[in-house]
Amino acid sequence: MHYFIGKFNFKKERIKIVDKELLHQFNNVLRFNKGEKILLGNGKNREALAIIEKINKDFAVLKTLNLKKSTEEPHKEVSLYCSILKRENFEFVCQKATEIGIKEIFPIICERTVKFGFKKERLEKIIKEASEQSKRGEVPKLNIPLIFLKAIENARENEVNILFDILGSPIKGILPFGFKKVGVFIGPEGGFSQKEIDLVRKSNFKILNLGKLTLRAETAAVVGCWLTVNL
Repeated sequence: MHYFIGKFNFKKERIKIVDKELLHQFNNVLRFNKGEKILLGNGKNREALAIIEKINKDFAVLKTLNLKKSTEEPHKEVSLYCSILKRENFEFVCQKATEIGIKEIFPIICERTVKFGFKKERLEKIIKEASEQSKRGEVPKLNIPLIFLKAIENARENEVNILFDILGSPIKGILPFGFKKVGVFIGPEGGFSQKEIDLVRKSNFKILNLGKLTLRAETAAVVGCWLTVNL
């Protein structure tokens, strides 16, 4: 069943949709008709089954059939602190981290970061669409970029922080279990500098590797996020 996330007012039995982009999907892409059922989410862990009562090029009216709390969100609240990568690679990271269940994404600027900017609106759209695809109850928040030192300070709110690096300790038997708020740090294409490694050691980060092979930054982000969310 198709799932859409938006600022839907679930206090009303009927919801009128006038958003042009959403109507384009309804009419021209999915070719919805009166009587079809879809799922709506408000991005705040509430979702509703709805039936289309009216639909045309200007608006659609949906009747909510039942409202419930989303139960799909992971128990862990994992924040991804990832160096800004080349456009398509960073977009891939944001998309897949969302599908995996990351709660927040913090773009970070490290010593070896070569890309410093990104199109925030485009990334937020990718994150929203990935949330819909994976039927997330929440849409991960994309934060403003932080320099590495500020990211370490921000991560102090987490119960535990993990920095993945090829020179870290083997992950087997060390990946922390039982923590709810976890930070995951992924470096740029050239990896973290020794100065950055020393800084996180002083902050009691766990420095782990993802195996003996050298992974691309975007691969390490996906694997590291999945392990942290699911184990």
